[in-house]
Amino acid sequence: MLKYGDKVLIYLEDGSEYIITLEEGKFLGTHFGNIFHEDIVGKEYGDSISLRKHSAYILNIGIVDHIFSLKRKTQIVYPKDMGFILLMLDVKNGDLVVECGSGSGSMTSALARAVAPDGRVVSYERREEFHKLAKENVECFGHSENVVFKLKDISEGIDESNVNAFFLDVPEPVPHLKTVSNSLIGGGRFCVVCPTANQVQDVLRELRRLPVIKVEIWETFIRKMKLNPERFRPEDRMVGHTTYMVFGIKVNEGGVRYEENR
Repeated sequence: MLKYGDKVLIYLEDGSEYIITLEEGKFLGTHFGNIFHEDIVGKEYGDSISLRKHSAYILNIGIVDHIFSLKRKTQIVYPKDMGFILLMLDVKNGDLVVECGSGSGSMTSALARAVAPDGRVVSYERREEFHKLAKENVECFGHSENVVFKLKDISEGIDESNVNAFFLDVPEPVPHLKTVSNSLIGGGRFCVVCPTANQVQDVLRELRRLPVIKVEIWETFIRKMKLNPERFRPEDRMVGHTTYMVFGIKVNEGGVRYEENR
């Protein structure tokens, strides 16, 4: 049963969406009419409210809804990449994951949910404004108890060892790749986000010097479809390139000069 202080997603029949926190005496103004918070209190997720000739549906906030509603000052990791990263890093309950940098906290939220209830995400950010914003956003989404935020530049080193997975999303990743490798357990996995091709090339050259194997580079594309069953086809627009993702696995000694095996 919903109560004041709960967050809900309001979904209108035309596809419009609003995320609100229920507050006494407040209302949400929409083009279908006003939705008074007091009319939502006491209802359940999945219930609806009548607005003139239309309906407003009361839904729980999913992680994708949360991501696109975040206050942000940086480019976020898109859901199409986020899900793939979580699977490729094999992040699960109980894992210790290190993230650098925190950005707006979108990937932090996804990692925290994946390692909960027993795991931990340690998120490094060198800029105080991003550090504070990421903390606020993760607290809004939940699982903040599984996250430790550190205001620190990882060029000074990191405090963790025996890390299960490492997510590196910084403007210049190459200087930090040795830190990533040194922090991981044997068999630990890493992902390096590279928006441009020249960054990927620099990362690959540096990885040759490190004890890593199974290096792979991926780029993901998805297409949304139109809903008209008589004219079913892809939407006219799609999200194109967002980033390249470089994955690999740490080994205890040796490593593979992967370019010679292709």
